Amino acid sequence: MSSERRRAPRYPIIADAEVTEIASETKLSARTSDLSLGGCFLDMLNPSPEGTEIAVRISHADTTFTARGKVVFLFPNMGMGVMFTNVPASQQAILGKWLEELSRSG
Repeated sequence: MSSERRRAPRYPIIADAEVTEIASETKLSARTSDLSLGGCFLDMLNPSPEGTEIAVRISHADTTFTARGKVVFLFPNMGMGVMFTNVPASQQAILGKWLEELSRSG
């Protein structure tokens, strides 16, 4: 796999997510299938176009993580890969805690 671009390990996680397209304020429902420090994959039937700026909210274990992101690739009728572009410090702590738990359980 010479095209591997990931900078952080990904961990499988199924969690509810809400995507808001920044430009249109369109809200979409999704589920995560994996998560990393730099982004996630969102399972959804109608993914946003590549390059779309989004806000994402992921709910897991009675906690919610929110960040800005950008769609970096998509699989039509399956989902989209999201790169986080702006993660506030308070949200970074939540993400770090989740990833630590996932790394121990995996």
